[in-house]
Amino acid sequence: MNRQIFVVALLTLALGAAGGYRFARMDTSHDIAASQPLPPATRQPLFYRHPMKPEITSPVPVKDNMNMDYIPVYADDAPGPAGTVKIDPVTVQNIGVRTARAERRTMGNTIRAVGRVDYNEERLARLNPKTEGWVDKLMVSTTGERVRRGTVLLSLYSPQLVTAQQEYLLALQNRAALKDSASPELQRNAQQLVDAARGRLELLDMPEHQILKLERSKEVMKNLHIHSPFDGVVVSIGARPGQFVTPGTELYQIANLDRLWVYVDIYENELPWVRVGDSAEMRVNAAPGRVFEGKVTYLYPMLDAKTRTARLRLEFSNSDRLLKPEMFAEVTVRGGRTLNAIAIPSEAVVRSGIREQVYIVRTPGKFEPREVQPGVSADGWTEIRAGVSVDDVVVTSAQFLIDSESKLREAVGKMREPAPVAAPAAALDMSDMDMGNAGVAGGQPSP
Repeated sequence: MNRQIFVVALLTLALGAAGGYRFARMDTSHDIAASQPLPPATRQPLFYRHPMKPEITSPVPVKDNMNMDYIPVYADDAPGPAGTVKIDPVTVQNIGVRTARAERRTMGNTIRAVGRVDYNEERLARLNPKTEGWVDKLMVSTTGERVRRGTVLLSLYSPQLVTAQQEYLLALQNRAALKDSASPELQRNAQQLVDAARGRLELLDMPEHQILKLERSKEVMKNLHIHSPFDGVVVSIGARPGQFVTPGTELYQIANLDRLWVYVDIYENELPWVRVGDSAEMRVNAAPGRVFEGKVTYLYPMLDAKTRTARLRLEFSNSDRLLKPEMFAEVTVRGGRTLNAIAIPSEAVVRSGIREQVYIVRTPGKFEPREVQPGVSADGWTEIRAGVSVDDVVVTSAQFLIDSESKLREAVGKMREPAPVAAPAAALDMSDMDMGNAGVAGGQPSP
């Protein structure tokens, strides 16, 4: 009896252990199944392509002659325009691809360049005698001396001028003698002779005050006075006392320094921004902290063949005489022209010499080349006249790596002659059927 009870107990324990083990297995399996993520929604491929020959495609999954499965092509893998590149996100991050969004912005430009201060050519005088003679005396004999308008610079003895004075005095005497003549024609001829003689003195640059003195005193003056034509500074002196001079001799060079010119050379791409009348600022080392205000007065119509730059002429006030010719200056020209244009960062434009293009982000990791028509550039941005719309995302960094891959794919694509999507029997190589794949027919995969 005890033996029967022992056997029953042993069987009960065995059954309990087996049941517990089965229950534990069932719970574990349930937990594992519950912890597994749900499979993603199955994507439907558009077609299948040969693993080694992309131009061979099939609408259904098949194998090639090496028993390799055709590769499915999905909607997001479909080829875009020629040269479109698709890169996986890890590679995109590794090569440092950065992007920017095209936007509409007001573009202007500030040009900074080195300028050279020079004389105002409109207020620069070179004095030459109108007749031959000898320098009798220099009233202004120091370079750099300031003179006023009408200041006597020197006196010149000229035999020709002495003769002209004598002729004028004779004409005056003749007119006085014929004043009471009964012939109006003689009086008229006498007056014409006086006018001609006086005109000759004026052409020889005899000053008005000396002509009036000659008329009053009736005495020929030996020396002719040369006067300053305006207020200014003596830049150079070309004659000394006792020197024989001719009309080709430069006696004085006088410059007015109240307003000076500044020449600035700018590059070709900066020319579209500059116009006559634009404001400018200038700084020189001789006046620390001082900012001179001026404006653009002229754009020269030629380009320097060596430096490939164009010259601007600016004008600045110099009433306090701080500016001096031949100084170098830091010039800032504020371009008055502005544009409300679609613009992208300048580094996004890939220039090949034949065309300019950018790479548009179509989807994450997919980049499409697009030819653009760039306009002017300023402050790191380039105007795009055609090819890009507002909010298009363009590649601004590592685009040259993408460009190389794009051109490689485009070149390979041109070397291939694309085959149309057809039934698998037509799409496969004939060798596929010879290698035992003849069982693939009617567009069905081999078993």
